[in-house]
This record gives sequence, structure tokens and C-alpha cells, in this order.
Amino acid sequence: MADLDRRNQTAVTEFILLGFGDTLDLQILLFLMFLVIYIATVAGNILIIALVVADQHLHTPMYFFLGNLSFLETCYTSTILPRMLTSLLTGDKTISFSGCFTQFYILGSLACTECYLLAAMSYDRYLAICKPLHYSTLTNTRFCLQLAAGSWLNGCLAAAIIILFMSHLTFCGPNEIDHFYCDSIPLIKRSCSDTHLIILVDFILACVFTLPPFLLTLTSYASIIASILRIPSTTGRKKAFSTCSSHLIVVTIFYGTLMIVYVLPKRDTLRDLNKLLSLCYTVLTPLANPLIYSLRNREVKESLCKAASKCGVHKNMQRLRENNLACGFQSCLGGLSNQPPLQLH
Repeated sequence: MADLDRRNQTAVTEFILLGFGDTLDLQILLFLMFLVIYIATVAGNILIIALVVADQHLHTPMYFFLGNLSFLETCYTSTILPRMLTSLLTGDKTISFSGCFTQFYILGSLACTECYLLAAMSYDRYLAICKPLHYSTLTNTRFCLQLAAGSWLNGCLAAAIIILFMSHLTFCGPNEIDHFYCDSIPLIKRSCSDTHLIILVDFILACVFTLPPFLLTLTSYASIIASILRIPSTTGRKKAFSTCSSHLIVVTIFYGTLMIVYVLPKRDTLRDLNKLLSLCYTVLTPLANPLIYSLRNREVKESLCKAASKCGVHKNMQRLRENNLACGFQSCLGGLSNQPPLQLH
């Protein structure tokens, strides 16, 4: 009897992600909307990475971390949207057991990494504004590489620990998850095991791995704002604030939606709101980041204009060369046609 119960408990081999409903017209609209969002997100973030790599003026700590963040956002949205688009197009909402846990691991590690990257960026802005004389000494290449590597390693470690504990859970049905991706809370709800320990572990890991970077970000910006307010001139205050305003907007959007999603009571009446807010920090934030940084940062706009003008110059030069070749070929033909006919004796 115990063996039969164990077989029944391990019978779930796939999950069904319910997503946003089954209405055909809604599915088509959502497919087109998410397709445009995905293309724009990937193109925008790859453009920022290309600008940071190609432009020597952007080889600074701030833009080094921005390049990391853009790469992370590309991975983030690529973990969710391609599968969602396939589901909306084909109607197949199933995801394998291993696929669900893989998606959960990748998303968990990327979310945790983003917390640390945002903290590193806020600390960089703190050093630039509050300790400008020591900034170049403190933020050397080795220090920036250590911060970036530490952010990625911490994210991967946090997700690996929670996956290790969740791998011991058994799932005996139902296998429907009322979400558009595999998240910890919906997965835990579908388990037949005692989940008190895993909920406690999830809470401890959230505190250990996400609270320190959040507090560092908060402390950095409190110090930055205090320093800006001490600047006597209005022009000086505006200039100082403009260097960190883009990052502050990104931090507010990310942490604001993240906190509301996980603090919001898990009631059935709030499921749609929960999904909408989850959409904000998993899909819309990666889309907004390139727009925020490109529209509000003078250096990025200048680099973008420079790259566009270079492309324009190259195209004009190529067109000019083609015209010159064409003209030369025509003149050569004209010269041949003007030659006197060959006299045969």
C-alpha cells in the first residue's frame, strides 16, 4: 500500500501553466503584444551591450554594470517569453517537470543577481557623488570585476539552494499552475509533501540573499540624496542628480513591483493582480531599462548618435564608391566606343 501511494505521489511528470486565459481573440492579441515586447527588449538590451563594448567613452564602472544588467535582462525575458509565445500560438500550455524546475532556477538566479547588480550600481553612484576624489582609485577594473562576478555567483548559489530543497517535494496533482511561469509559491502549493520547512527555507534565503543588497541600495541612495541636498547651487544639484536618476527609476520599478507581488496576500480574488504585477518586473522592466538609460543618459545618447552617424557615413562612402565604379565603367565603355574601327589590310 505504501508503494502504491508513493507511485501515485510521483505520477506528475508535467505541469500546465494556465497563463492569461483561453479566449481565442485574447490569445492572438497577447501573442502579438508579447512578440513586439520580446523583439524590442532583446534589440534594446543588445544595442546597449554593443554600445558599451564598442565606445571607449563608455568604458567606465557605471556602464560596465549597465552592460551586465542588459545581458541579464535579455536572459530574463528569453527565459519566459519564447515559451509563452509558443503556448499562445499552439495552445499547448504544458511544461515538463524538469523544464519547470529549470525555468524556476534560471529566473530565481537572475532575479537574485539583479538585486546584487543594482546594489553594485548604486554603490558606484555613491562613490562617484559622495567620494569623487577617491572614485577612480576605489573603482578600479579588478574591483568592478569582483563585484560583477560576486553578483552572478550569489544569484546562482541562492537559486541552487532552494532548488535542492524543492527537489525533495512530491507532486501528486492537480498539476495546474495559475501563472504564466514557474514560480516558487505556485509550485509549493502544488506539492503533496509537508511544505512548512521549504517555506521557512525560502523566507530565510530571501532575507539572506536579497535583504543585504536592498539595504545597501537604500543606504547608498540615502547618502546620495543627503549629499545632493548639501550642494549650494541649483545647477550643481541637477547635474549630480542626473547622474543617478536613471538608475533610481530602475531600482524603484524593480523593487516596488517585486515587493508588492510577494507581500500581497495570496487570495483568489487577487490572482489576476498578482499576475499583472509579476508581468511588470519580469517582462516590462527589461523592456523599460534600455529606454530609461538611453533617453535619460547623455553619454548613451551621444554614443548612439555617433554610431548612427558612422553607419550613415559608411553607407554614403559605399554608395559613393559604387557610383565611382559605375562612372568609371561607363567612361571606359564610352572610350572604347569612340575608338576608330580597326582597318584590315
